[in-house]
Amino acid sequence: MVLHNRVSAAELRERLAKETFKRVTVSFYQYAKIADPQAFRDSLYSSLFALDVFGRIYVAHEGINAQISVPEHHFEAFRETLYAISFLNGIRLNIAVDDDGKSFFVLKIKVREKIVADGIDDPSFDMDNRGQYLDAAAFNKLTDDPDTIIVDMRNHYEYEVGHFEGAIEVPSDTFREQLPMAVDMLNEQKDKNIIMYCTGGIRCEKASAYMLHKGFKNVFHLEGGIIEYTNKARQQGLPIKFKGKNFVFDERLGERISDDIISYCHQCGAPCDTHTNCLNDGCHLLFIQCESCAKKYDGCCSEACQTTHALPPEAQAEMRKGIDKGLMFNKSRRRRGLRII
Repeated sequence: MVLHNRVSAAELRERLAKETFKRVTVSFYQYAKIADPQAFRDSLYSSLFALDVFGRIYVAHEGINAQISVPEHHFEAFRETLYAISFLNGIRLNIAVDDDGKSFFVLKIKVREKIVADGIDDPSFDMDNRGQYLDAAAFNKLTDDPDTIIVDMRNHYEYEVGHFEGAIEVPSDTFREQLPMAVDMLNEQKDKNIIMYCTGGIRCEKASAYMLHKGFKNVFHLEGGIIEYTNKARQQGLPIKFKGKNFVFDERLGERISDDIISYCHQCGAPCDTHTNCLNDGCHLLFIQCESCAKKYDGCCSEACQTTHALPPEAQAEMRKGIDKGLMFNKSRRRRGLRII
């Protein structure tokens, strides 16, 4: 069989829209030693494709990282498929908190150098020496301790729309930049309890190992990240200390955890936590836009992009040709605090 997709995105989205069954959005990861990532990738693709699984999976020598959408009627078969793999037997599956079943429309499995790009090149770094897990109840209890520091190991745009009460941001847009920054920020507080957290657990688990590698002692990380914490806290009737929205890297771009809206529209400054991508095909900037500005700018991040987006497709394609594409085609990150108008 062909071990990659050959159908256009438009047709795949249309097929998804016509599905009559429910899907479940799931994420999981595992740090493990995979001798032949390519062979593992091909075998996994065959198994998941047969179950109509969609999503994005990264495989590397250090393990696997997956965010996927599984047909509800195939969920048990999917679980059995994973559990039949020795290092995935019994793995925790993070079920989405706020799921519309439309998170993915195609299956992509890629072999990467690492499942989390970390910039670590020290051969003595050991992922087996990681921080202590905290479940929802233990997290709530330890965060009540004044000698505890909560560290958000996600990107700025994730922290902006939602985070735990009292959590500090490591102000960066990449995980590889955050790791040494976190060490520098906390270097004078090595006697404190340090709790790292992220979306599903994969980044904070590696961050906890890195902090221990750098001489910190009391290091913890939230088991299953924000997703597992929220599910367990709701099941157990615990207070939920996360405020706002949990940003997710799929078609949803976010799942509601609390009713609090802690961020603002990047264009008019109104309270808003809805991420979107600029509709100008030469931009696609990720930013926060309220309904009013979405109408005003036709889903674009600026008047320049709005003008371009209104042109015929052929004219837009012509504008994107060449080397000097101008400011509207600059995909570099938005400066924090700058409204895009």
